[in-house]
Amino acid sequence: MKIHIKFMVSLRCKLIVQQQLDRIGIHYLSIDLGVVETENIIPCDQIEELRKSLQLVGLEILEDRKSILIDKIKNGIIELIHCSKDELRVNHSDYISKKVGYDYTYLSNIFSEVEGITIQQFIILHKIEKVKELLLYGELSLTEISHRMNYSSVSHLSTQFKKVTGLTPSFFNQLKKREMRN
Repeated sequence: MKIHIKFMVSLRCKLIVQQQLDRIGIHYLSIDLGVVETENIIPCDQIEELRKSLQLVGLEILEDRKSILIDKIKNGIIELIHCSKDELRVNHSDYISKKVGYDYTYLSNIFSEVEGITIQQFIILHKIEKVKELLLYGELSLTEISHRMNYSSVSHLSTQFKKVTGLTPSFFNQLKKREMRN
């Protein structure tokens, strides 16, 4: 049996879910990308206790099919953009379709309907967050970041960055460096 729990792809969130499952006495096989797989069906009272304890820490159990699909899409995108050490040289629609197991057009329509933005807009927002992170680390040039994040050019990255943040990447970098010194 699988329980879908809405949480970010992070070690901290996985540990929180694991602690709550252990505390309640729910035996699980795995915890991965918002899904807890259990060996047996979990009694309703334990599910309810888990629901309440997870809500206290900002997590929730997903029950409807659309929410589960949206969560899988988001987790797949976050995993691809934030957890991958490689360049983002993949076709996003193929990746998402393969990851979630549904036709991309179907997923795109549901995502837009529920979230109010397109999957592509969600991807752009997360790519820009990753760019910010890479700029702050200061280990890569803007050209290297542009290449790693699969932008066609530094200009394309800069335009998208400014559209999302209102700042150019270099100005953002200057502001953050100034903040860190103060």
